[in-house]
Amino acid sequence: MPQATPAGSEVSAPRFSFPAIGRKKVSAAFDGGRLTSDGGVLLLARAEREMRICARLASCIADPREPSRVIHALDDILRARVLAICCGYEDADDLDSLRDDPGFRLALGKLPGSGSGLASQPTMSRWENAPTTRELARMMAAMIGIYCTSYPAPPAAVTLDIDDTCDVVHGYQQLSFWNGHHGERCFLPIHVYDTATGRPVAMLLCTGKTPSGAEAAGHIRRLVRHIRRHWPETHITVRGDGHYGRPEVMAFCEAHRVDYVFGLPTNAALRADPIIVAVADACAVRRAKAQYPVLRNYAETRYGAKSWKCQRRVVARIEASTLGMDIRYVVTSLTDGSAEHIYDTLYCARGQAENLIKRHKSQLASDRTSCRSANANQMRLILHTAAYWLMWRIQQAIPKTTALAVAEFATLRLRLLKVAARVIETATRIRVAFASACPEASTFQTVAAAFRPAPT
Repeated sequence: MPQATPAGSEVSAPRFSFPAIGRKKVSAAFDGGRLTSDGGVLLLARAEREMRICARLASCIADPREPSRVIHALDDILRARVLAICCGYEDADDLDSLRDDPGFRLALGKLPGSGSGLASQPTMSRWENAPTTRELARMMAAMIGIYCTSYPAPPAAVTLDIDDTCDVVHGYQQLSFWNGHHGERCFLPIHVYDTATGRPVAMLLCTGKTPSGAEAAGHIRRLVRHIRRHWPETHITVRGDGHYGRPEVMAFCEAHRVDYVFGLPTNAALRADPIIVAVADACAVRRAKAQYPVLRNYAETRYGAKSWKCQRRVVARIEASTLGMDIRYVVTSLTDGSAEHIYDTLYCARGQAENLIKRHKSQLASDRTSCRSANANQMRLILHTAAYWLMWRIQQAIPKTTALAVAEFATLRLRLLKVAARVIETATRIRVAFASACPEASTFQTVAAAFRPAPT
């Protein structure tokens, strides 16, 4: 991979030309000196120091290196990787080109013109493959701890959305599996979000098949256990599609004071339920008489499958249209609220989790799980989740009256992180000169002030 010319290099950079403007020749060369195209990495560094994400993750990994010979601290290695992911450099290979970037050096507390550069790609790769399964479990617990401590005080209640996404593989990595539904050899990593606030909770690499009821119940049991270590009194509601509406999951939730709202696949017994049939027939007749293109109604009943040990509340969303009848079902432990409220307000809100998964997967490239080892790929998921936290924290610092307060991560990267800056180092100070024409200069200043440390 071609190496970037170090800042302040004596080597003459080759020149190239652009079309003349106003009869004046235009020539160029990559010899501008200590310039960075990622000036916003300094904002990310402030957010990371505030949340201490990389220090928490590094404390979970054993470091067998001889302390006297260590050049890069483990938390700095992880920090460089996470900051690079936020700035759009999703591959460890990119760190070779960023080793002497003055913006990244400042973000890691290094002088721009002296001392060692950032950790190289081989170092990054070694540490991606270093954690054991037990250490990865501790890191996942630390990520849940970061979620809990992101609240200033334990909330009275939270709703957690659990879902999985297809992560296509191109080889025979550990845990990869052919999935007939997606028609790909893939992983199906499980994502858990606090969708109301956009906070990530946990990401778990899983084989490319739908988890069984026992597996899903095990994942939720560990998640709830870690959360209740921080929030023993917080009421938890778990929400998911039909993959997670398994009897083992529902039985666990009912036994541990956890409410749930899960999708429920249709079957002959539900289609023949007299309550639902009556409401559906009435809805179809009313639509036909009034010539409505679509008419929606709701019903609820008590239903118990053969694999269930009891009957549970089932809500049906009934939609009659010119194309026919469409009925969707939801099973829930909630006793309050109408059928319409359960389906439209509670269950349908889980659709936002799919947008958060897209941010994690597409805008932060968390599907770059190309390592052979499952542990290394899980480590990558953790690092990309740490990057998600930093982008989320930057967004929280943006004034709510501005458009960027609800922007996608890709937009935040373009408008706040990809900012040109010249780094000027003198004997007594370092000055960062950002581009004068930066369109988001006022927002940038506001975000920087939000991370200003309190006076001591």
